Amino acid sequence: MHLADCYRLLGLRTGASYEEIKASYRRLARQYHPDVNPEYPEQSKEKFIQLTEAYKLLISVVHPSESRESTEGSSSTSQAAQDPPSASPSAPVVEPPTRVTVTRKPPPVQRNPNLSETEQRLKETAYKQLQQLLREQRFPRAIALVEGLAQRLPNDVEVRQWQAITYQRWGRHLISQQQADKARIYLKKALRTDPHNKSLWYEVERDFRRIEQTELL
Repeated sequence: MHLADCYRLLGLRTGASYEEIKASYRRLARQYHPDVNPEYPEQSKEKFIQLTEAYKLLISVVHPSESRESTEGSSSTSQAAQDPPSASPSAPVVEPPTRVTVTRKPPPVQRNPNLSETEQRLKETAYKQLQQLLREQRFPRAIALVEGLAQRLPNDVEVRQWQAITYQRWGRHLISQQQADKARIYLKKALRTDPHNKSLWYEVERDFRRIEQTELL
């Protein structure tokens, strides 16, 4: 698990302090503990395990002293801007662990041995088109494309994952457009399409919380 994923699981910004990590973990651990979610025992257990793993990894690299040093460093920013880097060797600048934050290229398309060469090329071409449509936020076109591909390749697990992600992306966009009812439809379709995708469940849960927050405003 990457550090960026750990911060995201705990609902924190990259570089959050040791105290923020502990507080967020306590809150989420209580929320997702299997004992308080008897109606969804498996999902709660999986989420609780993910939260615990993310917490353990973060506290292994973020220490209490880093929070204090970061505060001290911020108070001397103006002086550091005037002095060259070598002027104050005794005052180290503590940087948040952002080294894992990188721009990722789309993962390569998996080769399905059950597909013919023509079907494999179709899949790869459709994937490139889908990525472009999602970048341009042309969600209805993206959904039409991936649904057509799923009909052509109904047994391809990866295509089903693309279909679920496209539904989820469209649902999130609908939330920003204040179309909560329609957003719920596509978020639920995402979960039905790929029900065992843990990352998808996490994203959809976040989206449903956003809907609840917007409805409270």
